[in-house]
Amino acid sequence: MRRIPAVLAVSALAALTLAGCSSSGSASPDGCTRPASDGAAADLVTVSGDTDSAPEVDAYTPLKAKSTTFADIETGTGAAITEDGQLVVLDLTIVNGTDGETLFQTAYDGSNAQVVPLSDWTGAVPGLGDALECATEGSRVVAVIAPDDIDAGAASTIGLAEGDSAVAVVDVRKVYLPRADGRDQFVEGRGLPTVVRAADGTPGIMIPDAAPPNEVVVQVLKKGDGEVVTGDDPVRVHYTGVTWAEKEVFDSSWGKEPVSLTVEGVVEGFGQALEGQTVGSQILVVIPPEAGYGDQAQGSIPANSTLVFVIDILGIDAAPAQ
Repeated sequence: MRRIPAVLAVSALAALTLAGCSSSGSASPDGCTRPASDGAAADLVTVSGDTDSAPEVDAYTPLKAKSTTFADIETGTGAAITEDGQLVVLDLTIVNGTDGETLFQTAYDGSNAQVVPLSDWTGAVPGLGDALECATEGSRVVAVIAPDDIDAGAASTIGLAEGDSAVAVVDVRKVYLPRADGRDQFVEGRGLPTVVRAADGTPGIMIPDAAPPNEVVVQVLKKGDGEVVTGDDPVRVHYTGVTWAEKEVFDSSWGKEPVSLTVEGVVEGFGQALEGQTVGSQILVVIPPEAGYGDQAQGSIPANSTLVFVIDILGIDAAPAQ
């Protein structure tokens, strides 16, 4: 059975409602083309209420769907969902298509704290994959989910009977980039590492046969146009780290979930490279021992190592609750 996200582990008690219009194919700011929807089933659902709070959903019942359809109620202007593994923050209401009862609802508390890969949601409700393809941050989407597009374990957990369709209203609160998407920058790289990228964005770092610099060196390889890293809030990144002398990767987040970190919670040179940069940027930083781990060995990193990192800045996290 697919893993059910923690947000679906318990069902909500409150009853609510929602209203939709059929969507037509459109391009997001990321150039991702939002598929057109049939919308026929969504026309049987009315969604009302401000997008900052839980919606009110009024469905024509009993609503039976042979296939999943969706419609966009509001279209946001932020980053688009382009990959199943992309980190997102969603608010979600699920209503039983048979009797209109609200079965599940997220907190709608505005915290933006529930950051999970989209796959955590689509594993439980596979129909959300098509409904949210190329949906943008700030959007509200209504989907009528066919029984075959809901994981049986997830359906049972929230009280949806076998064969029941569901109505889902999704508010896309935040979308993190899957990789740096900024503009390529000209860099003077004489005597510095060279960076190449795989198709999925994973960087490769080639260290020159030269002495490393004695001071922190920061180069912007891609310049994003998103939020600025101020150090006040955690930042979500992908990174790869290499030691200059050994020319070997000692750590990388690629192939795993992006990492949330603070400017103060990393070595001095890493934090220095992040502060003032923008979301969507890719940064190369060379860190001498004095701004790294100094004369202390750290795991597989020898003492007195010069470190090289390539950092993709994917988004700014919500500030921790006080």
